[in-house]
Amino acid sequence: MATEVVLPKLGFSMNEGTLAEWLVADGGAVTEGEPLFALESDKSTQEVEAPCSGTLKILKEVGETYPVGTVLGEIS
Repeated sequence: MATEVVLPKLGFSMNEGTLAEWLVADGGAVTEGEPLFALESDKSTQEVEAPCSGTLKILKEVGETYPVGTVLGEIS
């Protein structure tokens, strides 16, 4: 079963964020805790870690702004 990679809420008032960069290619292997993508909010840019190990399937494009909780990819 795939684990969803969601856009996290990084601050109290954060409602959306911009997917700045995928740090792992589509179909690439990831390890739990490894930096997975960079997320820009209105205050900063942060790297977000993989929630589990497996193979990444990218579902959303870099440069777009998404609401908190949006499924950006899956790891299976």
